[in-house]
Amino acid sequence: MTETVTIPKAEYQRLCGVEEDLADIQAGLAVEARVDAGTEEFVPETVVGRLIDGESPLRVWREYRGLSQAALARAANTSRVQIVDIEAGRRTGSVHTLRRLADALGLGLDDIVSV
Repeated sequence: MTETVTIPKAEYQRLCGVEEDLADIQAGLAVEARVDAGTEEFVPETVVGRLIDGESPLRVWREYRGLSQAALARAANTSRVQIVDIEAGRRTGSVHTLRRLADALGLGLDDIVSV
């Protein structure tokens, strides 16, 4: 036999709100743990806005990381011309090149690929 409890609707709604708050707190703590572990970072609104506006992800992240095209080319063992062409949208870059660029920026491949 199942047991039931009858409570006022207002109390039920309050408890549902508490449950949602707990889920939000747990999600926030999980993000905080990933940040502390170095597996996630906070990204400024200006960077997100540039990405949403359709600017070249490679350019946005390179500039956010404070790298020149030449410095990124050295770090990724590629040419500056390839970076210029990818940022300008003239070329997409090979998966191998994009992987090296993403690694040099400390990002996932999907973070620098325009869709």
